[in-house]
Amino acid sequence: MSDLKNDELNGAVQKGNNNDYSADSIQVLEGLEAVRKRPAMYIGDISEKGLHHLVYEVIDNSIDEAMAGFCNNIDVLINEDNSITVTDDGRGIPVDLHEKEGKSALEVVMTVLHAGGKFDKDSYKVSGGLHGVGVSCVNALSSDLRAEIHRNGKIYVQEYQIGKPKGDIEIIGDTDKTGTIITFKPDSSIFEVKEYRYEVLASRLRELAFLNKGIHLSIEDRREVEENGNENGNGNENGNGFRKDFFYSEEGLKEFVSFLDTSREKLIDDIIHLDTEKNGIPVEIALCYNTSFSENVHSYVNNINTIEGGTHLSGFRRGLTRTLKSYAEKSGLLAKLKFDISGDDFREGLTAIISVKVQEPQFEGQTKTKLGNSEVMGSVDQAVSQSLSNYLEENPKMPELLFRK
Repeated sequence: MSDLKNDELNGAVQKGNNNDYSADSIQVLEGLEAVRKRPAMYIGDISEKGLHHLVYEVIDNSIDEAMAGFCNNIDVLINEDNSITVTDDGRGIPVDLHEKEGKSALEVVMTVLHAGGKFDKDSYKVSGGLHGVGVSCVNALSSDLRAEIHRNGKIYVQEYQIGKPKGDIEIIGDTDKTGTIITFKPDSSIFEVKEYRYEVLASRLRELAFLNKGIHLSIEDRREVEENGNENGNGNENGNGFRKDFFYSEEGLKEFVSFLDTSREKLIDDIIHLDTEKNGIPVEIALCYNTSFSENVHSYVNNINTIEGGTHLSGFRRGLTRTLKSYAEKSGLLAKLKFDISGDDFREGLTAIISVKVQEPQFEGQTKTKLGNSEVMGSVDQAVSQSLSNYLEENPKMPELLFRK
């Protein structure tokens, strides 16, 4: 083969492949072209799930500001044309010049993949948007996007079309507030589903309120007017009100479990709650048992719903099973049973929320549905074992009710 001349080699390749596969066939996608070419890689799919995921990506940035202690209010507006506006009162995306990129930090965040403040742990100790691709993906998959930044006493605005700036940043006024307002309209040429569902977005905001106690969230739908007004919404010129809901939680996960168990009969009155830190990982868990036989467990990492679970869920299950089984053996409850008990038996009628905060979470995929950090399993296991053991010592009737069931 080494003796072949270049033309002979090219000829041999062409004879062996009628598709004319050559160097010219290799494409290099610039900027956000990759996102538009393969959107499912970044947002999961281009149906309803992906369409709503765009909103989650923008909201997650505001929630990260809240977790860092700089944001108290987050408002979501579904506009009449099915565009979305997300407003927060955080610090506002920086607008000064990014020396390396030669353009404003805002434009870098909006147009460059893997750019953001989440890599710098001085800016965010923990965050959901850790890959720096979230809002730039939203920009790439939107026909139009407008970023309004309140910062430094000024109001800055920059508009984009299909991920590309329509012009430079403009200062349009003065302000005494700080925050970010992102308005975007999903590109109808990409998404199979065009309309946002109020219930889906409201459910996510309710979830975030439970996970971040003390934060005010709201959603308003300008497409839907209720005839006799709405006690929450703003009235239009006819005196009718837009559909609107507010979400706020004082007790967080305890209220979350109560909400999930509203229609179920409680086996124990208490909601067992633990909020601790193990090996530098904050762990918060709330759980309760009801008289049903189904398991209802939800796990979160940095506010992200890990629907496929991961190491934090495995640690919870391991700690729960071992602790309950150990207590039952010591108290003689197992001796009364005529069958071997398994981990599944300890989870019958269980409703639980597991929420952990991890500085460097390792997710499987950009949509972050499963946690892979091995160290988290041990931390959650220890937290559950210690807290649950203390609770069982103080409440010996709980395991008796559980085994009686």
